[in-house]
Amino acid sequence: MPPIRQRNDPEQYDDLVEEWWRPRGVFAMLHWIAESRAALIPRASRDGALLLDIACGGGVMGPYVAALGYRHVGADIGQAALLVAREHGVQPVRADAGRLPFADAVADVVVAGEMLEHVTDRPAVVAELCRVLAPGGTLVVDALADTALARFVTVTLAERIPGGPPRGLHDPELYVDRRALVAECAEHGVLLRLRGLRPSLVAWVGWLLGRREAGRMVATRSTAVLFSGTGVKERR
Repeated sequence: MPPIRQRNDPEQYDDLVEEWWRPRGVFAMLHWIAESRAALIPRASRDGALLLDIACGGGVMGPYVAALGYRHVGADIGQAALLVAREHGVQPVRADAGRLPFADAVADVVVAGEMLEHVTDRPAVVAELCRVLAPGGTLVVDALADTALARFVTVTLAERIPGGPPRGLHDPELYVDRRALVAECAEHGVLLRLRGLRPSLVAWVGWLLGRREAGRMVATRSTAVLFSGTGVKERR
């Protein structure tokens, strides 16, 4: 039994490191979200193109971007997760998302999946994501929205059902104000467009019943719970 920790304590990921690649583990839905995230990434347009995967965790994006032609570098604060990510095609770098050890404009694609709702200084992290993104490069994010509905769905409900997050993984006080996020990205030259995401109910039930190996995510009009965003950095 993992130790009881405060909500959003990053050491929870060390406690749960064996779960990253268990098909029916507590991180199963992160794989489904990673697949939908990868679908928003364009194929590499040049040799040596770089994809920076910020807060990469156990490397769940690895299989979904392997054929796109990028050098896949993952940054995370958790050493245990990075060791797992290395086994799945990700070049690991231990780093804080608010102080990335990469040069300006180095990345063709920057991905920040399921991490903005975990940081305490989101404007600083957004500034870093945009700083390392090259002009003409693509930013892809997904996060939980700062709404009463998201708090109910992801904490009150999801923490109690199979396929939902472990209890205490999220702190709803850090959920993301969508308008503020769009404004923060625009300040750094990235026009972010949002869409909603939710699990396919048919696929989720099939996964619960053991009839499918994995669920999948589908796009929705509502961004009130889980949303993704994509944007291209302007060329100045």
